[in-house]
Order: sequence, then C-alpha cells, then structure tokens
Amino acid sequence: MIIERALGGDRAAFGELAVRYQDRLYSSMLGVTGSPEEAEDVVQDALVRAFLKLDSFQQNSQFFTWLYRIAFNVALSRHRKRRCRISIDQSRETTGSEPVDDADMPEEPLLRRERVDMVQQALSQLSDQHRAILVLREMEDCSYEAIAEILDISIGTVRSRISRARCQLKLALESMRSAEESC
Repeated sequence: MIIERALGGDRAAFGELAVRYQDRLYSSMLGVTGSPEEAEDVVQDALVRAFLKLDSFQQNSQFFTWLYRIAFNVALSRHRKRRCRISIDQSRETTGSEPVDDADMPEEPLLRRERVDMVQQALSQLSDQHRAILVLREMEDCSYEAIAEILDISIGTVRSRISRARCQLKLALESMRSAEESC
C-alpha cells in the first residue's frame, strides 16, 4: 500500500499521496480561507508539514482526514496572524465561473452568481470555527464523525456548532438582503 511505502521513507510514495489529495485539499481550503492564493499557500505548507511529520500518522484515521487536519490548523494559524477579513473582491475570485445550463433564462447565470457571492460574503462573516464546520459539512459533505475526528471535538459539539453556524449564516444572509432591499 502506498501509505506504508511513504511511512517507510519512500519519498516518491509520499509524492503520489500529495498528487492524489492536493486538489481535494485545495478545494477544501478554498472554502475555509476564501482566497485562491491563501488556499494554495496553505496546501503547500500543509503538505510540507505532513511530509515532515509523516511518522506521526498512526493509520487509525484516513490519510486525507489527517492531512485535512494539518491544513486546517495551518489555515487557522495563518488567519490568526493576519486577522484581516476577506474582501468582496476576493470572495468573487474564489467562486469562479458558474456552469451555465442552456435551458437557463438569460438572467439565471447572473442571479446564481449573485447568490454564490452573497453566500461567500456571509461565510466570511462567520467565526473560523463556524465557517470551517460548514465547509466540512455542506461543501465537503463530511459525516459528523469525520468532522469530529478532523476538528478533534465530540459529535455533540459538531451538532451544536453546525446548528449555530447555520443560524449565523442565515442571519448574515437576511441582514445582507435587508440592506440590499433598503437601497
């Protein structure tokens, strides 16, 4: 198995693992950081740290879960150091272009894009904890058990944080809609 080869010191095997998981990890970190450049830096830093700490991987969880936890911790520590908020422009950069269905009405792609932008902006207003847990659950489709393992918290805490995060996201979206309507 490739993980055993990597644990045995085979650098090429670790390289294969990095290639296998880097896109998925980047996608996850993009949701966490809100910036393509920041997500790329986090992934690179996390892969270096994972390589250096590979001997600490105990195989009692999936390799991606272990790697995600490293990347998530890197993202949090980088965010704490910067302490700056994601701008609307950065948020737009992270969403990319939406696929367009030929059956859509002409205004549908624009409306969909506006909704994506609004959700990204609302996500940027949440705490690191709540943004991360929503990204894991809603964007990465992680189970409660996987989230608990990644964040090193109990399943009960996962449930309560998801509930609070969804409420905060809803309030942020409602506030944004109200501000938009009053213009």
